[in-house]
Amino acid sequence: MINRTLVRTKVVQTLFAQYSGSDHTALSARKTLLNKFSSTYSLYMMMLSFADELTTYAETQISENQKRAAVLHQDYTANRNFVNNRIAQQLFNNRRLRNYLENENLRWDTGMSAIEATYKQLVNAPFYQDFMALEAPTYEDEKTLWRKIYGSLLLESEALSFALEEMEVALDHEGWTIDMDMVITYVIKTLKRFKEEYTDELPLLEMFASEAELEFGKNLLQASIDMTEENKGLIAKSLQNWEADRIAYMDHIILLVALAEIRRFNEIALEISMNEYIEIAKEYSSDKSYVFINGVLNRIVNDLRADNQLFKVKR
Repeated sequence: MINRTLVRTKVVQTLFAQYSGSDHTALSARKTLLNKFSSTYSLYMMMLSFADELTTYAETQISENQKRAAVLHQDYTANRNFVNNRIAQQLFNNRRLRNYLENENLRWDTGMSAIEATYKQLVNAPFYQDFMALEAPTYEDEKTLWRKIYGSLLLESEALSFALEEMEVALDHEGWTIDMDMVITYVIKTLKRFKEEYTDELPLLEMFASEAELEFGKNLLQASIDMTEENKGLIAKSLQNWEADRIAYMDHIILLVALAEIRRFNEIALEISMNEYIEIAKEYSSDKSYVFINGVLNRIVNDLRADNQLFKVKR
């Protein structure tokens, strides 16, 4: 799940937090990075469990409607298309998911507002009403429904963002609101792999795409720390009519990590490194930062090449 693109982002976030605090040791930075990886994966598992939580909430609404109808002596026949969906049942039965949530003490208790808000949106959504009108939904119909719930409702949900902010504090996790959109795309990717015959062993994503990604993250973080002062000098030298202390703090961190990768990891093509950090700047810094970062990196790369200090593979 956690690929090199996300690894780079987490290293940038780690150094940003590290240099903003009082503990600048490499050991502290590595611990922070590993915690960020774990936190992102925990959010992935929590968002998978959202399907079961939303289905359970829908079941309680049916029960309440039944009780209300009984009191009023009215007939009530519940449409159970949604609450009988097999996707939520498979996730509920998944031992790996259940064990992870229990071991990490992860619950939706403080996030019920998001579940309630999502359900209210859901019942008014045309795609949900079309699903509920089906006489006998197929497994593929249910997969399509959940992809739309995650991809349409949850990606745009302010209620989910607010709930995740509260849960970050309650469950001692950070970065969930930042990672939400990216994690939801991984959940949708996971759902596409589901098959009806799966029971309690659904193919969930691993924390890392490969062990190499974890090592890359550790090495990139260490290189960024080791080369900080040297790379600060390169940045200052490259600035044209601009003082180093006027650079936005996030821009400075992105440049430090980018230069560490460009200079230390010769096996990674220069174009890949440049593009990755420009995209990080677009996502996490100011509107024009990526233009500034691109210009600074290009000037430094040209100077390093002129001095025969840069040896990169061709893409």
